[in-house]
Amino acid sequence: MLAPVEVEVNLSAASISEIAIKNAIGKLEMSEEETKNAIRELRITLLPFESHHAFGLFSLPLHHRDPFDRMILATALAERLPIVTGDRAFRRYADVKVIW
Repeated sequence: MLAPVEVEVNLSAASISEIAIKNAIGKLEMSEEETKNAIRELRITLLPFESHHAFGLFSLPLHHRDPFDRMILATALAERLPIVTGDRAFRRYADVKVIW
């Protein structure tokens, strides 16, 4: 029997901003408390959106116009992390590994 694999799950602070805005406009029902609980229960590591991530936006091709998607992409590139998404547009970025 194989031993379980430990996987670190990271979430950009930009994603929390997007959840909050979508909740406020009625596109998503997930409160602040539910978001905090999910992050804690799933043992997700939060990644702040920092200046070196923001500077990565200068060289990012304009395959996305959504500012949150672009922030998430810039963070993933800077940290050399894959992205889990069903959004096919993410696959257009050559240097990003997309899972799902």
